[in-house]
Parts: sequence; C-alpha cells; structure tokens
Amino acid sequence: MAETDPLEPVTTPEHFTGGKLFDTVFSRGMALVEETASYLDGPGRDQAKTLPRDASLTYSAWSMELTTRLMQAASWLVMQKAVRDGEMRREDASARKYRIKRDEPPLNPEAQRSRGLPPRFLDLVGRAEALYEQICRLDEALYQGTKTKTASNPVSDQIAQLQKAAETGAFDPLMVWRRSK
Repeated sequence: MAETDPLEPVTTPEHFTGGKLFDTVFSRGMALVEETASYLDGPGRDQAKTLPRDASLTYSAWSMELTTRLMQAASWLVMQKAVRDGEMRREDASARKYRIKRDEPPLNPEAQRSRGLPPRFLDLVGRAEALYEQICRLDEALYQGTKTKTASNPVSDQIAQLQKAAETGAFDPLMVWRRSK
C-alpha cells in the first residue's frame, strides 16, 4: 500500500485510499456506525420511551435520518476500500449512482440541547453529521474531476456555485424561512 503525504491534496481515489487518511476515516466511520447501532438498540431505545411527546417525535425522525446517513457513509467507505483492494474498478466507483452529497440541511444537535433529547444521542448525531460532511467533501474532491479535465476557472466556478444555490432555492426567502422552522 502506497503511503501518502498528509499535506498533499487528495486527488484520486487511489491516492486517498492508499494513505493514512482513508484508514483513519474508515475506522472512525465504521466504529461510529457500530456505536450508534448499539446505542439505538440498547440505551437509546429505553430512553426514547420516557421522552416527552415533542422530543420523542424528534428522536424518532432524527434516528431514522441518522441511520440513513451512517449507512450511506459506510457504503461509500466500503466502496472506496473495494477500489483500493482491486475488487472494484475506479471507473465503476465514479458512476453517478455511487456519489454521495448532501441534499438536505444537516441536523443541528446544538439547537436541540435544551429540548429534552438525550445528550448521548445528540453527541452521536453531531459526530455522524461531521462524518457525513467529511465524506461528501471527499467524494466531491475525488470524483468531481472525473467528468471533465479542464483547467479550473475561478469565475466559472463561482458562477456555477451561484447557479446551484439558485436552483436549490437559496435566494427564495420563503424557502429559507421554511427551512428555519
């Protein structure tokens, strides 16, 4: 396995999966999946039974989102490992169906701290959101360039970001207001 310089930018899946960063992200991500599953099946299940109605509804919805995001993150990590181990071709891994990106705003555990949810649950949510965000950034860095190999143009990049923001409703005051509720 090739070693990578931690100061070098991650530019290809092989570069990423061949280094210490991947090993760290992989082990941390899989450990978080196990820890979360153990919590939700054990102490979390017991704690959820005693929550007030509003907190119980939030707990139920968030635990589903938490599980979904962690499974997406774990799947992405396992796929990267398959690329590294030669069990999957890079071209296959770069297919659109394997891309991971954030379509919804992240869960905000800090906004829920005083609303009756268990602190350990909120800690797991925060850690899972951080992992998911990191994997989304890595996916973009690794596979964004597989579509075209043109030189980066800062102005074009900024225009593309503004277009994407406009398409997602970032400039629609009603959409922003609905998200904040």
